[in-house]
Amino acid sequence: MKRPAIAALAALLAAGLASPGPLLAHITPPVVLLSERDAVTQLLAGARKFSVLEVRLTAEERRSIAKEWNWTPTEDFYRFYMGREEDGKLLGAVVFVTDFTIHGPIEVAVAFDPKGVVLGANVVECTEETYPWVKPLLDLKFDRWYVGQDCRAHCEAMKGGKVDTLHPMCHFYAEVLANLVQKGSVLYDVAVTRRGASSKHG
Repeated sequence: MKRPAIAALAALLAAGLASPGPLLAHITPPVVLLSERDAVTQLLAGARKFSVLEVRLTAEERRSIAKEWNWTPTEDFYRFYMGREEDGKLLGAVVFVTDFTIHGPIEVAVAFDPKGVVLGANVVECTEETYPWVKPLLDLKFDRWYVGQDCRAHCEAMKGGKVDTLHPMCHFYAEVLANLVQKGSVLYDVAVTRRGASSKHG
């Protein structure tokens, strides 16, 4: 899963990100469900100005994430796509996160408001093997499950029978998607909110 780097808004709206991953046993050809450009513009609908906030996690931040969330980021460098209103007020941000499952990688775009509350999430890419298990979750409007939550909530939307009648592998990928949304939320909290970067970055 390789994409050209994006350095500015023009590139953001024309290309995607680079996110190489390990070689796994069951990788099949990718299925691109949504371009990264469309993911950003859909999740930040209403934004009139876009910029890219590039963040390199410090060793202390990585230790903090591992301690608080029992998760160590696979990368130490992330890009947040910041959408602002015409007057420069921050509308929200999007980050792309990937999980490399045994059946291949799955990538999700997660959007937040300035306070870190989830605005929405979209599956950007999966593989031919995983698509039959991801598609039913899309049909159940997975992207709306997490709206209004932050990094402290996890899998709440999976309760109430939303995935109970689906194939067990759909349950597995519902958990994968929930983990990705939470990881995106954690990254925003640590790399943007705690740094005060949203108010500094125009």
